[in-house]
Amino acid sequence: MKETNSILQKRKIVVVGAGAVGATYCYALAQSGLADEIVIIDKNEALMRGQVLDLVHGQAFFPTVAIRAGTPDDYRQAQMVVITAGAAQRPGETRLELLKKNSMIVGGIAKEVAENDCKGIMLIVSNPVDVLTYVALKSSGWDRSRVIGSGTVLDSARFRHLLSSECGVDVHNIHAYILGEHGDSEFAAWSMTHIAGINIDDYCPMCGNCSDWTERRKKIEKDVRESAYHIINSKGSTQFAVGLAMVKISSAILRRQKSVLAVSTFLDGEYGIEDVCLSLPCVVSDKGIIKIIKSPLNEDELISLKKSAEILKAAIASLQQV
Repeated sequence: MKETNSILQKRKIVVVGAGAVGATYCYALAQSGLADEIVIIDKNEALMRGQVLDLVHGQAFFPTVAIRAGTPDDYRQAQMVVITAGAAQRPGETRLELLKKNSMIVGGIAKEVAENDCKGIMLIVSNPVDVLTYVALKSSGWDRSRVIGSGTVLDSARFRHLLSSECGVDVHNIHAYILGEHGDSEFAAWSMTHIAGINIDDYCPMCGNCSDWTERRKKIEKDVRESAYHIINSKGSTQFAVGLAMVKISSAILRRQKSVLAVSTFLDGEYGIEDVCLSLPCVVSDKGIIKIIKSPLNEDELISLKKSAEILKAAIASLQQV
C-alpha cells in the first residue's frame, strides 16, 4: 500500500534557545512522543551541545526520537520552529522591560527562519511574548495564522489550578481563561469560566462553600498575575509548567487537534482592536491558528482587553522609536 505524504513527513521541531525553558521543553517533548526529530540551536555552542548530550543519554527511557544540535539550515524542513531565545527575566523586572533586549534577537531569528523557506509554524515563547510575537510576525512577513505566541496558555492553567483548589473540583473539569497581555494587564474572563458546564456565577451558589466570593475572586486573579514573579524571586526562572504548556500547543499543531487555547495572535479588527498581538481563545491546528473565537465578553472584560491592547501598543511604539 502506498503511504501518503503526511505519513512520510517527519515531525521535526527546531528549538532556538538552549536555556532553562528551551531545554525543559525539549525534555517534556521527548517524553511526549510527539516529535520524530528535535533540533536545538543556540549561539552558546557549549550549552547547546551539553543539553543535547544530556537529553540523548535518556533515549532509552522515552519514545524513539532523534535529538541533535542544528544550524539555521534546519528551519527549511521544520514543522515547528519554537523560539525561546532571549535575555532571562531578572527578579523584579517586568516582562515589558525585557522588550528592548529581546526584540532584536527574536526579530533576527524570525527573519532567518523565513529566509530559509520554512513552511511550518513559528511559536514564540521569549518574553515579553505578545510584543515579540508581533516583532516575529512583522520580521517574517508570514500570515498571522502561522506566527503564534505562547500567550496566556500557562496563565490559564494557573487560573484553573487555583479554581480547582478553591472549589474542590478536579482541574480537568474546569474551563477558564486568562486573556489579554501575558503580563501585568492580563485579566480573568469570569464570564467564560465554567465548572461541569455550569457558569461560575451559577455554580458558586450551588456549591455553598464560598463566602465573600467577590474578594476571593480578586485574590485568585492577583495570584495568577503575580505567579511568575514569585517563582522568579524564589528560583530565578519559570520552566516546568511553561515547558508543559509548550508541549500542549505543539500537540495541537502536530496532531491537528483543533484545540482551543489562549494563545497570542495578531488582531485585525476583532473586538475593535487591531495591529497588536495578545491572547484570545483560538482554535489551533496543523495550519496554526485557524480561528479566533470571539466570545461575548462582558463590559468590564472588554474594557480590560482594550486596556491590555493599549499597553502593548505603547510598548510596540516605544520599540519603533529606538
